[in-house]
Amino acid sequence: MRATLTAPLAETAAGATAEAVLRACVHCGMCNAVCPTFRLTGDELDGPRGRIYLMKAALEGEAFGRETQLHLDRCLGCRACESACPSGVEYHRLLDVGRPFVEARVRRPWGQRLTRWAIRWIAIRPRRFRTAMTLARALGAAAGPLLGAGLRAKLNLASAPRAPAAEFAAQPPGVRMALLGGCVQAAAAPHFNAAARRVFARVGVDLAETPGAGCCGALSFHLDAPEEARALARRNIDAWLAAAEAGAQALVVTASGCAAFIGDYPDLLADDPAYAQKARRIADWVLDPVQALEARPPTPVRAPAQPRIAVHEPCTLRHGLKLPGRIEPLLAALGFEVQPVRDAGLCCGSAGPHALTQPRFAGALREAKLAALTEAGPAAICTANIGCWMHLAETAPVPVRHWLEAVDEVTG
Repeated sequence: MRATLTAPLAETAAGATAEAVLRACVHCGMCNAVCPTFRLTGDELDGPRGRIYLMKAALEGEAFGRETQLHLDRCLGCRACESACPSGVEYHRLLDVGRPFVEARVRRPWGQRLTRWAIRWIAIRPRRFRTAMTLARALGAAAGPLLGAGLRAKLNLASAPRAPAAEFAAQPPGVRMALLGGCVQAAAAPHFNAAARRVFARVGVDLAETPGAGCCGALSFHLDAPEEARALARRNIDAWLAAAEAGAQALVVTASGCAAFIGDYPDLLADDPAYAQKARRIADWVLDPVQALEARPPTPVRAPAQPRIAVHEPCTLRHGLKLPGRIEPLLAALGFEVQPVRDAGLCCGSAGPHALTQPRFAGALREAKLAALTEAGPAAICTANIGCWMHLAETAPVPVRHWLEAVDEVTG
């Protein structure tokens, strides 16, 4: 597919990326078959091929408006299309250029602008998120008009009280690695990283969150604030490079959505001469926990209390990080009975803020995903991403937890 982009975009790294992605597309349509929104609506413009045409037209200077923005908003960014594409089209890289381009030129209704700003403002700082959790718990249903029904439901879930984690005897660490604290997860599910630290300590790895690092920037980028995302990325890069110089050998990220976004830091900062190479170094430094534990397999000391589980592979793990099918054998080796999951590659509907900005699509996709996950009667669902955990756990008929909690259970 040929493209002639308008200036000044054509002279930028983002323009070069968009042109390369457009050239790779042969508009065969195989991507539509795996696109969650196309499967729901049957509308060509709600599939990757249609969205590529919309973005191409916009980037080449043709007129566009709210309809283009609507169809781009509906995209989950799940990247299932990339896994299915025979031409290797990196659709998400085009989306990361096209969405901000359209956003800068099409003014949203004030209600959408307010909602997207509020989600960002609350979510990217753990202290604010904790305050919102306290408010949701204290006010109950009365918090709905203030926070919105969707956000209130997730805050109620996140603020559910949990038993304190059991103490453990850590082995002397032989390796040091940095650990992403993050934003929403740091407030809503700190037990995820606590489980990671215990598990890694048992295999001789000391995990430590890095002072100065925080939100990866994904929420800001996907909610119309790309410059805010770049500022957060630069702050993180500085903190993590300092950790690397102090001896940390890798950056472990227990939220696959964050890991996938950090992997895109080189695109995010491609036009920043001071940070472009630093961004590449950090992107190459990221490890998903499953990669680290495959190299240092944990040893079980007890059988699982409820061994029958289903594994939900987030899109960011399966299609973004390209690590499909890696968690299941690790858990099976620890004594879990991992049940098969139909349509494992389809999105659950979370997709970061998508569950809040597109609740109709998110709800339909969650219903289908939970039906598939619970088909074989598991006692629990294990996932690898904070957003997916919050989205699924809201209505799941069985407990949903991070897969590292399952590892922690049998190795502690």
